[in-house]
Amino acid sequence: MTIRRIEPGKRMSQAVIHGNTVYLAGQVGKPGTGVGEQTEAILASIDRLLAEAGTDKSKLLQATIWLADMRDFEAMNAIWDAWIDPANPPARAAGEARLATPQHLVEIIVVAAL
Repeated sequence: MTIRRIEPGKRMSQAVIHGNTVYLAGQVGKPGTGVGEQTEAILASIDRLLAEAGTDKSKLLQATIWLADMRDFEAMNAIWDAWIDPANPPARAAGEARLATPQHLVEIIVVAAL
């Protein structure tokens, strides 16, 4: 079975396709913006990477969401709920974690089927 990498770099690829599964790297928004803006940017990146892989959000299998502060949970969910395909929601977990920089407020990791 082949492995295809999208936007490979020295440290990581933005997406890896193996078989009929697409694994995205954690996506983050522009540091210094609010959680809503970061979430919107992240979801746009997810849409773009899934399209490049040949799939879309209706095929999401799993999502892991890390927030720098759980007080931003509802604000992030408002953006997520407007974006997600309501007929095909993925399995999902969300938690609080220290992210790469203090300016990053949310990071989202998804796995999708082709």
